[in-house]
Amino acid sequence: MSTNQLILRNLKKNLKNYLLYVFALVFTVALYFAFVTLQFDPSMDAAEGSIKGAGAIKAASVLLIGIVTVFLLYANTIFIKRRSKEIGLFQLIGMTKGKIFRILTMENFLLYFSSILLGVLAGFSFSKLILLILFKVTSVDSVAQLRFSPEALSQTLLVFGCIFLLIMAMNYLFIKKQTILSLFRVLSSSEEMVKRISVWEILIGIAGLCLISSGYYMSSKMFDGDLTSATMLFLTMIYILGSVIIGTYLFYKGSVRFIFHLIRKKKDGYLSINEVLSLSSIMFRMKSNAFLLTVITTVSALAIGLLSLSYISYYSAEKSAEQNVPNDFSIYHSEDADTFRKSLDEVDILYSAKEIEVYQAKVNMEEVINSNAEGLYVDIASIQTAVIGENSVEGLELSEGEAILTGFSSMLASIISFEDSGRIELIGMTERIPLDYLELRDDYLLSLPFTSSGFPIVVVDNTVMERLSVDLDQEIQRSSYLYTGIDISDKQDLNQAISIFEDLDLGSTGPNDSQLLTSNSMKNNMGFVMFIVGFLGLTFLVTSGCILYFKQVDESEEEKPNYTILRKLGFTQWDLLRGIQAKQLFNFGIPLVVGLLHSYFAVQSGWFFFGTEVWTPMIIVMIIYTGLYSIFGFLSVLSYKKVIKDAL
Repeated sequence: MSTNQLILRNLKKNLKNYLLYVFALVFTVALYFAFVTLQFDPSMDAAEGSIKGAGAIKAASVLLIGIVTVFLLYANTIFIKRRSKEIGLFQLIGMTKGKIFRILTMENFLLYFSSILLGVLAGFSFSKLILLILFKVTSVDSVAQLRFSPEALSQTLLVFGCIFLLIMAMNYLFIKKQTILSLFRVLSSSEEMVKRISVWEILIGIAGLCLISSGYYMSSKMFDGDLTSATMLFLTMIYILGSVIIGTYLFYKGSVRFIFHLIRKKKDGYLSINEVLSLSSIMFRMKSNAFLLTVITTVSALAIGLLSLSYISYYSAEKSAEQNVPNDFSIYHSEDADTFRKSLDEVDILYSAKEIEVYQAKVNMEEVINSNAEGLYVDIASIQTAVIGENSVEGLELSEGEAILTGFSSMLASIISFEDSGRIELIGMTERIPLDYLELRDDYLLSLPFTSSGFPIVVVDNTVMERLSVDLDQEIQRSSYLYTGIDISDKQDLNQAISIFEDLDLGSTGPNDSQLLTSNSMKNNMGFVMFIVGFLGLTFLVTSGCILYFKQVDESEEEKPNYTILRKLGFTQWDLLRGIQAKQLFNFGIPLVVGLLHSYFAVQSGWFFFGTEVWTPMIIVMIIYTGLYSIFGFLSVLSYKKVIKDAL
């Protein structure tokens, strides 16, 4: 048999073992090629916005290269170990290590670059769809066209060519380092099988659970006001990050075995066949995979957390815009308002205008703000905020000396809370005006330039407004005392009104703004971030899912003799498969559940900095991630099913 015939025969024989590897390689190449194609697409100029889209894509492509490189090198490690006996047999029949390396190189070359070719074709086919998705999430009105980029092709070939050289270097070192005897022992020594659980492992397991719990607890208390300095906040973040990551490693190293050991002990060692195939197998193998599972769990939590936060911002864009710009158009200077209203009248666009007189004052809120505001780095006895009269709020009637608060930002609402009633004081230049605080409302009446620090504005009766007007602290006043809010009566005229607003260039003459333009700007920025994070998260999900799948395929081949014995003892395929299903539920479920918990506590600790809604975006992201991740668990069950079927 010639060398070429041997290469083709080996390639055909091992192709079934490489199917998912080929799929993952084709998928990652397609993603990378499509991603890089965006850099050279002229229509990307419309999506760049204020965050430099091309630069963001370049940075993300570097991270994508890192993820793909680690995956391919790890997958190659698994496959080269699986073929260790074959390599040993080649040496026994007289082949030199150099010839064996050349055979493996040719096999890998054919498989690898065929997959790259398929990946490039797939990436080119879907590049227009990906561009359409980008335009959709960024609210960009542009035409996406199918373009083949020679620059993207050359960059893809260069990157994956370098990765191929790394793979070949790894194979060369493996073959050179191994002896014939060691090649036949690689698989049997690749997993650490520990029969007894020691006191040290129990302590490690308890420590892992304690570290994770303490990290969760500190993240839930991080913005409760107990941390009174930036240094303490930074150190707390470092502690949370370190405790959760180290705790996760110790959890896989000892906690899982410890928990399952307690379950076995409770049953006095009498386990069903399902429990033997699931609990026992995981107990003996989880420890050796601790580092790998820690990396997968941590990066999964990071991907879910970042995607949740970016989706929270995107999902909350419209509501955030309503809070920052409460009317269709918010005009800061009265001259600009007159100009804009005149232009609307000229084209017969009906509108309603609201003018609010706004003063800035310092307010003593010690009696109405709860004590958990101590860590806000502001003096709650002298908070600067806006003050308006009761006639600015429809249907509101206040007696002299009464006041309400309205327009509280969601970020501050998650950190501090207000009492139901109490006393506040307006602090003027020469006098303090005591007021009876009645309630806190959700209405947003002023645009962002008139408000301060996200604290609610104070609404007082007209008498107090007159008293304050002659005793203003001029150092803190805005350049305009009059807020003008304009709402278009017929929303079909809104786009024409926005065109007039932009033609007059009112956005550059002062902090004037449009609610719709603000919403679109937020969606553009956060949609781009969400697109990139989603792209990287999907790549990592596929690669990590494949790694776990490859590990399970290895374990199934190693445990095949056990299944043969169990089948001979009379257990049916279904008996064994139920235990395998439980095992895969743990193997894929434990990293998934731990990753979801990590991301949940991370998102809960600071979601209010990113938007106004948390549950719906976070749950949607988690459900999608769980659904895609579960596919690899299902594939591993099918792989085990085939091994069990072939066991006899």
